Amino acid sequence: MSSEARVRDDAPVGDDEAPVQYDDGFGKEIGVGPHPEPWPRGERYDPELLAGGDRRNVVDGYRYWTHEAIVADLDTRRHDFHVAVENWGHDFNIGSVVRTANAFLAREIHIVGRRRWNRRGAMVTDRYQHVRHHADTAGLTAWAAAEGLPIIGIDNLPGAVPLERTELPRRCVLLFGQEGPGLTEEAREHAAMVCSIAQFGSTRSINAGAAAAIAMHAWIQRYADVPAQPTP
Repeated sequence: MSSEARVRDDAPVGDDEAPVQYDDGFGKEIGVGPHPEPWPRGERYDPELLAGGDRRNVVDGYRYWTHEAIVADLDTRRHDFHVAVENWGHDFNIGSVVRTANAFLAREIHIVGRRRWNRRGAMVTDRYQHVRHHADTAGLTAWAAAEGLPIIGIDNLPGAVPLERTELPRRCVLLFGQEGPGLTEEAREHAAMVCSIAQFGSTRSINAGAAAAIAMHAWIQRYADVPAQPTP
């Protein structure tokens, strides 16, 4: 078994829902089998993956790479936005937010409140991100202020400005509340501004994971260098 597929003692604190082999893909048809010889050479390649195949949830360009090599490469091109999620009640949507933050290559992910969070929805993408924990909103605010990063809350609240009509700062922290109650009062007070997402149906709100994806993609549309073809 590759070192990628083992549960590490130093893995980020999660919960009992994390998969045992949490770097595997979705089935035997996903990924690639053993690499034909001669093998490619270089420190970025994992001999165990070359020999046994690579079934991880990674894009084709990272097949057979070690975990460390993938993270190092991602670090050279991460985007300038951070993602923060309030975690006071063990929200099951956090894993989905983390997975999206990886897809859009957020610079860091910040968990505010409880350290333990549901990792199953992240589909192992948290391993390729830098995840920082803050005990409370004040801790996140202090960190963001020291980094010169405005906190942009995302919630449909009175006084919020429409995300669709707002130009997000290039360097910022996108802060999301948890499913149901949304942003806490303290989070609203510390946010430089709060953006709402336009809705046209009968529901009062959309899923927190969906809201996070919309807000991150708004940043991507404004600042990212979007390729002409999707990455396989």
